[in-house]
Amino acid sequence: MFTRITLLKRRPGMTAEAFRDYYETHHRLVGERVLAGYARRYVRRYVAPVGPDLELPDFDVITEISFPDRAAHDRCIAALSAPAVAQWVMADEDRLFDRAAMRVFTVEEAESALET
Repeated sequence: MFTRITLLKRRPGMTAEAFRDYYETHHRLVGERVLAGYARRYVRRYVAPVGPDLELPDFDVITEISFPDRAAHDRCIAALSAPAVAQWVMADEDRLFDRAAMRVFTVEEAESALET
């Protein structure tokens, strides 16, 4: 499994509630459409402080997209780079995200087997 993580911040002036609503009712569908056939998982993890005195990080959601392997990831990125697709996705992203604050990276997973 090859996983791409994106830390996303909502655009200025948008409430956390409006951000999550738009992401889940609209942008999620854009993601599902462009990721179909390439990705195995598309997960959004919305952040919230654990305690009243803790600050939120400088992002609102952690988006995880898992691919069967690096080759599937690379094919997906190539497909997303097609001008019409890229323009469509970016236009929707501009309604939702502070694009200058986006952080994208990949992760390698190491899991511990815990006794229950």
